[in-house]
Amino acid sequence: MVMTPDLSVLLDRLDPEADRVHRHLWLMALVRWIRGDAMSVTAAVARVDLLLDVLHARPEQTKRVQVWWHRLLDTLDGSTLLSDYGFASRSAFVSELVDRLHNKLLPASPETGDAGELFAQLLRTEFDAQWLGALSTQTLERMGKLLWAPALAGPTPGISHWQYTLMEAITFCTSQVRAIGFSPEVRLRMSTPAQDASPFHTLASNWDAVRDAWLADKGLAEAVQHFKAQLDACRQAAASVYTHLDAHGISVDLVFRLRQLRQRVLRIRALMDCLLQDPGYPYTARLLAHLALVGQEQRSIRALINANSSLLAAKVAERNSETGEHYITRNWTEYKAMLRQSAGGGCVMAFTTALKFGVMALGLSAFWYGFWAGVVYAASFVLIQLLHYTVATKQPAMTAPAMAAKLKDMSAPHAVESFVDELTHLVRSQVAAVLGNVVLVFPVAVALSIAWSLIFGSTLITPATADYVLHSITLLGPSVLFAAFTGVLLFSSSILAGWVENWFVLHRLDSALRYNPAITSWLGDARADRWAFFLRNNISGLAANISLGLMLGLVPSIFGFLGVGLDVRHVTLSAGQLGMACAALGWNVVSAPALWWAVACLPFIGALNVLVSFGLAFRVALRAHNVTEVERSTLYQAIRKRLRHEPLRFFWPARET
Repeated sequence: MVMTPDLSVLLDRLDPEADRVHRHLWLMALVRWIRGDAMSVTAAVARVDLLLDVLHARPEQTKRVQVWWHRLLDTLDGSTLLSDYGFASRSAFVSELVDRLHNKLLPASPETGDAGELFAQLLRTEFDAQWLGALSTQTLERMGKLLWAPALAGPTPGISHWQYTLMEAITFCTSQVRAIGFSPEVRLRMSTPAQDASPFHTLASNWDAVRDAWLADKGLAEAVQHFKAQLDACRQAAASVYTHLDAHGISVDLVFRLRQLRQRVLRIRALMDCLLQDPGYPYTARLLAHLALVGQEQRSIRALINANSSLLAAKVAERNSETGEHYITRNWTEYKAMLRQSAGGGCVMAFTTALKFGVMALGLSAFWYGFWAGVVYAASFVLIQLLHYTVATKQPAMTAPAMAAKLKDMSAPHAVESFVDELTHLVRSQVAAVLGNVVLVFPVAVALSIAWSLIFGSTLITPATADYVLHSITLLGPSVLFAAFTGVLLFSSSILAGWVENWFVLHRLDSALRYNPAITSWLGDARADRWAFFLRNNISGLAANISLGLMLGLVPSIFGFLGVGLDVRHVTLSAGQLGMACAALGWNVVSAPALWWAVACLPFIGALNVLVSFGLAFRVALRAHNVTEVERSTLYQAIRKRLRHEPLRFFWPARET
């Protein structure tokens, strides 16, 4: 048999008496040789067979490998690899996030007694999982014979080191499952039947019964069946917590613990397969391949955030969908009501524009100008909310989750048609809201400017400022880009609003306001009840309005400090600024091309404010409801069909009969 030079050199370098770190370095070199260029799984499997053939032909080298392997086992705790590898090393989400950041930024050392740390350095790619899973039963049996070692400790002589390690790992996993199940955060949120049944109490003794039955070779099947039933009961008890979360708010940290519990139960089952029914080691190979994959996921910050925030995203989308339903009009009565509400919002925004120019006239530094402009915006948005008016551009990020909520069951009859009907209503509502805002904010802004001139004898803004407004809101400049960026801020405020409402509900602050003795003694029972009711019903809107106002004011100032020339373009505010600029410049402005370029830019600003915020929110909502790409394609086809056959329905409702 012809040996490759690399393998010959590698085997010659093997020193069973080397210290721990050099034993680990040799093993890492061996795995690199097996991996090769990581282009062919078949080639990697062939290298494993070649290694076994060479050792079979060289008994002295086989002996050296076995001595080296036994010394390696003496200094490594394999149970930590089997029980903990792939799981979070911290019990809380934020702690695990920090730990993963450290692992990404700091180099790893092969000088370790933790088998999990060494495994992460050995099998660090998806290709490693592929060649491990492709090993044949014959190859696995040959490897098992080569690497067999007696247990250094254990209840019964004759068992292998691998079997003893498996039992220890199952014991550790069982204790972790019980610890999560007994934690007050999980236990107090379980359903009452799950708490009464309390399957976590007997889980450890059930595993002891399985281990004793296996060692005694008596009554194993019954013990295994009972233990697996208890594991399923633990999973079901933990799953009952999700019902509580759905009703009372999502905690990312709690979801993190529940996922850990479920995955540890699955790991226990995999370890039991390796212990009880693995004579040819196929389950062992499958387990090691799985560990190679989950090790990559354990190192991924994105995977941690995606896995543990998906339920929070779904809850945020759900809460926004409840709010968004109020912004969708379906008939002429609701359509006219939307026009009135948006007209009221436009009137308030005209005063907001005047106050914003007042802040500008103070000559503050960039940060403080942005801060006080943000305060003005936030106060105006809150006032509009309290007056039950509306600002058009705030609607899309709220209505998108309401639209996606219609897609929970795409298999239902007429589900697609119903969705297109809702989209038609939404677009029509948005057109009405934008028109109501813009049509009122412009004349009211002009009227305010004229009133100011009559009272104080000077224009509300100087001609220089007015000229700056005309040239900043222009289709020839970057206003379109700024409008799209404003859409991102609108979407961000809706996400923050959903998160704040979830936080409010999760911590039962409405109940605390209503019943806390310190609060009720200060406010009185009736007033405390009114405040609790008001905040429970308005906390989302308040969070959205305040956060949006502050972002519109502060974000441009912060980006300016960083040297990034990003600004905001909000269609209602831009129309109000344009009205005041026209009033300051007089009738001669009608002949100025800059005015008409600014007027031409307004529809694009409004469209991008709406489309960007709606698109981002709709994308999040689709993911939250698990709508597939095929289903999305069906929806898009139905929307195009409606546009061809009934385009006018997107602008005004059908006449009521």
